Amino acid sequence: MLARAGLLLMWLLHGWPLALLSVVGNLLGSVLYMLARERRAVCLVNLARCFPDMDEAESRQLARQHFRMLARSLVERGILWWSSRRRIERLVRFEGREHLEMARKAGPVILFAPHFVGLDAGWERLTCDMNLASVYSNQKSAVMNKALLAGRTRFGEQRLFSRQDGIRPALAALREGRPFYYLPDMDYGPRDAIFLPFFGVPAATITGLARLAKLAGAKVVPCVTLLLPGGAGYVLRCHPAWDNYPTEDVGADTRRMNAFIEDRVLESPAQYLWTHKRFKTRPDGEPKWY
Repeated sequence: MLARAGLLLMWLLHGWPLALLSVVGNLLGSVLYMLARERRAVCLVNLARCFPDMDEAESRQLARQHFRMLARSLVERGILWWSSRRRIERLVRFEGREHLEMARKAGPVILFAPHFVGLDAGWERLTCDMNLASVYSNQKSAVMNKALLAGRTRFGEQRLFSRQDGIRPALAALREGRPFYYLPDMDYGPRDAIFLPFFGVPAATITGLARLAKLAGAKVVPCVTLLLPGGAGYVLRCHPAWDNYPTEDVGADTRRMNAFIEDRVLESPAQYLWTHKRFKTRPDGEPKWY
């Protein structure tokens, strides 16, 4: 019932001007900050661990900003799932296209997309121009799962597969010439992960980006999508493909991934997904944080 109500609200709002939707999202984010106690606690733990020099007032202010950004991205997702291709192209500015096109000429491409709150807008904008592949996590609600898959495959011939399907579908898509939109910066547990610093904190980090790039002979093009202030839309920014990647040192390659995310977070700290339990998996003997 809750999923249906949320989808109905998104659909009812998707035709509104973006500037007005951003106001609604900011208000919703302020309410969620007060009501979503568990996720607020997760956010504050993450911020305290990653920014130990930040005092409590600053940390709570950043957390409030994050909840507003997150809520905006949720409210505005109706635009991505039901508005026209032309409107999406207008609202999501695409920068660095030349980096992606240059990498595609050289062979397979992995679009490394860290978990900033605008990443769905980046995916939708890219699908306006090309056929991609990506993975998705099954939602608890079958209704929401169906809506998510339909919304992300509106344009072209997009290919989505479940995380439980493993690496083979990703390799097959890359070998077909489809850029692979990859989101490897979450805590998926100890399997295929090593502990590496994230803002100086040991974090269970999957090595999939380096391993997949090596298996497919793919270039890695970092891709970050951010919300712009004042309801001005989004910017999808593709960075230059990484040189000398991957190497023979999977640990160093994976640390490079974390370092890139850290740099982008420092540029837009409120827009990284701090409500995710990024430090859920702890080294043996260390107590849980959440």
